[in-house]
Amino acid sequence: MARKKKGDPISGWVNFHKPVGMTSTQAVGKIRYALNAQKAGHAGTLDPLASGVLPIALGEATKTVNYIQDALKVYNFTVTWGEQRTTDDAEGEAIHTSDKRPSQEAIQALLAQFTGDIEQTPPQFSAIKIDGERAYDIARDGEHVDIKSRPVYIESFDIVDHQGDQTLFTCLCGKGTYIRSLARDMGQLLECYGYISKLERASVGSFDLQSAISLDIFEEMIDNPSQEKDLNAILLPLQTALDDIPVLALKDKEARSIKNGNDIALLSKPDLARLDAAGIDWKSDDHNIALATFEDTALAMIKIYGAKVQPVRVFNL
Repeated sequence: MARKKKGDPISGWVNFHKPVGMTSTQAVGKIRYALNAQKAGHAGTLDPLASGVLPIALGEATKTVNYIQDALKVYNFTVTWGEQRTTDDAEGEAIHTSDKRPSQEAIQALLAQFTGDIEQTPPQFSAIKIDGERAYDIARDGEHVDIKSRPVYIESFDIVDHQGDQTLFTCLCGKGTYIRSLARDMGQLLECYGYISKLERASVGSFDLQSAISLDIFEEMIDNPSQEKDLNAILLPLQTALDDIPVLALKDKEARSIKNGNDIALLSKPDLARLDAAGIDWKSDDHNIALATFEDTALAMIKIYGAKVQPVRVFNL
């Protein structure tokens, strides 16, 4: 006999505004507890000293986490010049200092080197695994971590304000980019050192700070457990993480086949026209990834090879 899962079968996304001082794991636990959800996970770790957007998936939405992890992200951050720190942020100890301060012109001249496809070495204190052990655990023991550089993508990198000791930046970047590494590397090139003194994630894909829900809302739920929860005001639909993926609406018989894990074939001219209308290039030699829906409800992630439609992840909604 299957063991009954603890909590309610809630599915969807929470656009959470994580405060400074809270870990991403703590944030997931807090929201899961507040909503009494069976299952939860986050899409992209946000450092404890950072604030901002932390998308949290509940229930079936956890099956789409990898799609939002791959989304572009916007960070607003302040670099303080004159020190390099062990953690490359305000939490660490100073290991190098300098009286030199960069001009805005000198900083601006560097930004092209940090835009586009670049090579970046993650910080010593990072979650990168070295021989099965987290880099930050090795670094906390006082050992130097040999971390290899890796490719990351930065679409735009701009100065918002410069005030001598500090510079405020905004950056639009791809998966795996370490903002702390940007501060470290710029400081070294400018020969003045630098570290992140403030970091805010302003958006992750379609999740933005303007519509993010604060911790206060969830703490109020925990303090008043008998109060009815308005989930419609809190939860975003599962497909929120899939806003840039084609959507194919299925008919009843097609939906039943996909729901049961079976392939379907769309061979008629009207069916192929549906694929065209959904923006799916079924003539391509490569497969297409799309979201299948039925009556406006997310049904499954699907692969499309020509006229053949194959379920990849079926949602139990």
